[in-house]
Amino acid sequence: MENGNRIVIIDDEEDILYTINEICTYGGWEAVTALSGKEGYELCKKYKPNMAIVDYHMPDWDGLSTVKKIRQLDEAISILVLTVDERQEIAEKFINAGATDFAVKPIKSPDLISRININLRINEIQRKYVEEKKQVYIDKGISPATLGIICDYLKEHKEGLTIQEITAGVNLAYQTVHRYIQYLLEENEIQIVPIYGQLGRPKNRYRLI
Repeated sequence: MENGNRIVIIDDEEDILYTINEICTYGGWEAVTALSGKEGYELCKKYKPNMAIVDYHMPDWDGLSTVKKIRQLDEAISILVLTVDERQEIAEKFINAGATDFAVKPIKSPDLISRININLRINEIQRKYVEEKKQVYIDKGISPATLGIICDYLKEHKEGLTIQEITAGVNLAYQTVHRYIQYLLEENEIQIVPIYGQLGRPKNRYRLI
C-alpha cells in the first residue's frame, strides 16, 4: 500500500471484483473485496476504509441498503456506487442515503481511477471535518467537501459552465454534479445563464452569484 488509502469493493460478480481490485492495485491503493452487502459492511467495520465501492444490484442487501448501513457506520467514508442505471431519480435516492458519487458500468480503467482519486480527496476533507467536529453534511446527502470542490471550480470560470463541463472538470459523475447544482439553485448561490442561438433546446450555464 503506497499511499495509505484502503478501499472496500462490494459486488456480487467475481469478475468485476477482480477487475476493480486490479485497478486499485495499479493505482497504489490497498483493496479488500466482498461478494455481498453484509460482508462488505463487516469489512468496513473491521478495516475502517477511506472509501467503499458498492454495486447497485445485489441479492440480500441491495446497493441502497448497503450504502445506508455503511454511512451509518462512518460519516466521512466516500461511497462510490456502481450502476448501469443512469436515471437522476435513482441517483437522488443514493445521494440521500449517503452515496458520494457514481461510476457507470461497464467500467473503464482511466475513468474509475479519476473517480477514485476525487472521492479519496473528498474523504480526506470529510475526515478533517470529523476531527474538527464540523458538520460533515449540511443537508440530506449534501457534503461541504463535495460542494466546495464544485464551487471552487465554478469560481475559476466566471462566465458560467454547463453541468457537463463541471462534470468533466471535477471528475465527479453527472448525476452528482446535477444534485449539487440543484442545491445551489435552491440556496440562491448560483444563477442560470441560458445559451441561445443553437439548434434544439438551449443548454444552461451556471455561475456563482
